[in-house]
Amino acid sequence: MDTTQRTDQQRSADRRRRELLEAADRVVLRDGPQASMNAIAAEAGITKPILYRHFGDKGGLYAALAKRHTDALLDSLRAALDAPAERRERVEATLDTYLAAIEARPQVYRFLMHPAEGSQPGDQGFDVGKHSAPLLRRMGEELAQVIEERVDLGPGGQQLARVWGHGIVGMMHAAGDWWLGERPCSRAELVRSLADLLWGRLAATGDRVGGPGF
Repeated sequence: MDTTQRTDQQRSADRRRRELLEAADRVVLRDGPQASMNAIAAEAGITKPILYRHFGDKGGLYAALAKRHTDALLDSLRAALDAPAERRERVEATLDTYLAAIEARPQVYRFLMHPAEGSQPGDQGFDVGKHSAPLLRRMGEELAQVIEERVDLGPGGQQLARVWGHGIVGMMHAAGDWWLGERPCSRAELVRSLADLLWGRLAATGDRVGGPGF
């Protein structure tokens, strides 16, 4: 098989994988954590063995969907952080971007962060921590990098940026999860309250020289 044939086959496989993920998205939007491999296969118009051939099992499909949605969310968060506005406005815009994303697609959020809600008795592969923790860790590392690039934290800045990155992601996740379930206040009120909590030392730090600012 020559290089052109391999490239064409890879493109075809990538396209088919995207189509299957889009079908999975539709089922997740409808069923949330209860989304099953049977329902996803039916939505895609294929048999379950073919779905397994592409993703291995529900865990493999979950990982692919998680990467797809996390990539999109991180792109949106970076855009909010880099918007031409004052730092406090960008902090609020970043918090609001995260909360708006989980509010707009709560079933997807629950599928990604509370997969155990859809597990069956004896299903050992879908506990919450095993699947949600890597997503939060990745977001924490990404945010830490953004903070380090934009804020002059002085000596020990890299470690402090990681502490802040993971701490902010943990706060957004915990507060957002509580808010989505109980709706005790408006999204705008929650954003202002969380920004107030963050604003202490962040307000006093300077932008990194030569960096994009924060």
